[in-house]
Amino acid sequence: MATLTLAAAVAAFGGSFDGACLIAALLVFAMTFPGTMARDGSSAGELALDIVAAWAMVVALLVLLGWATQTLQFFDARALLAWSLATPAALFAVHRLLPLALPRLLAAEGMHKVAVIAGANDLGCKLAARLKENPWLGVQVAGYFDDRAPDRIQEKILGPIAALGDYARAKSVDVIYIALPMASQPRILSLLESLRDTTASIYFVPDIFVSDLIQARVDSVGNLPVVAVCETPFYGLNGILKRASDIVFSLVILALISPLLLAIAVGIKWSSPGPILFKQRRYGVDGRKILVYKFRSMTVAEDGDVVRQATRNDSRVTPFGAFLRRSSLDELPQFINVLQGRMSVVGPRPHAIAHNELYRKLIRGYMIRHKVRPGITGLAQVSGFRGETDTVEKMRGRIECDLSYLRNWSLALDLQIILKTVAVVLGKQNAY
Repeated sequence: MATLTLAAAVAAFGGSFDGACLIAALLVFAMTFPGTMARDGSSAGELALDIVAAWAMVVALLVLLGWATQTLQFFDARALLAWSLATPAALFAVHRLLPLALPRLLAAEGMHKVAVIAGANDLGCKLAARLKENPWLGVQVAGYFDDRAPDRIQEKILGPIAALGDYARAKSVDVIYIALPMASQPRILSLLESLRDTTASIYFVPDIFVSDLIQARVDSVGNLPVVAVCETPFYGLNGILKRASDIVFSLVILALISPLLLAIAVGIKWSSPGPILFKQRRYGVDGRKILVYKFRSMTVAEDGDVVRQATRNDSRVTPFGAFLRRSSLDELPQFINVLQGRMSVVGPRPHAIAHNELYRKLIRGYMIRHKVRPGITGLAQVSGFRGETDTVEKMRGRIECDLSYLRNWSLALDLQIILKTVAVVLGKQNAY
């Protein structure tokens, strides 16, 4: 879509799609391939913001590359500007229309694949639901095979497990998903043996993936396959990209806000007695303790076994501190923590150690958020979970957002969260 829009913009201003345009198109393709569809349940506004944020990063990289290589003069500036503005609109239209048009196109062309699922359990039903929610995958589930009595199962049962091989051969099944419990190893091996002479693609869906996992992937140690059940998303090259982006972001921001930092420091000193910076212990990556910096906004600096969260109209907050907290200016010294490698610009927000010790016992998967560096801002903070978490349910919502961030991380997602954070801060949502 970006390439088509580039061609249209160049043609609109009387140009030709020459070698320079072809190189630009190839660069865009390399930076965006393979692309993703809109997230399930995302609104039009969320989709638009996701597209604009991701496209802004692509345009920024192209401009930087063009400036560094002195090749910007080979392009018509009017065409480039029109392309930059028109592409997000075109992408938005495609994202909205494709999920509606593609299933009909696949049906008309006879390109749907027929699938059956071995195991009408929770995992098998969840898999079928995912396939139904993503019609552009072109997979239709014909039914299930299960050894339990049909009257005990609400789903469409095509027969027992032993009959799956004959059914696949007779009905030309394209895909077979095995969603049986891992404890059923003999039954799984017998099923695989019966499917040897079919042409169906076979996928094993291990029941460990029912759990809340992050970055689950198949790897190998030598020739021995292993499944990563819980791993940081910042593995290998991703880790280098994440750290490099943190350094660049923090250096640029600190250079821009250095006069503001000095003014805030003077204001704190004049407004109340005490230190300028408030240092509190937090859990960092892999659960190691770190010191996090903030501008002091209270008359106290609590860092003990019991830490009371700030609440609305909290008497401990100074007048100047209230302004800092509402505007989130008290968080600015944490960019120093980012340079130190203790924190990241985007990631799960660090909680006081006392809060960690409480909630790790109450919320399943709580400590998984510590597989990465804590962030100055995060997905939870732009999803309505900024500020006080006075109930376990609010904290559980925050943790769910943190884990979703770990599963779906990308540099584009980081940029989207940063842009959304600006909007949240300006709106002063849940800030006190």
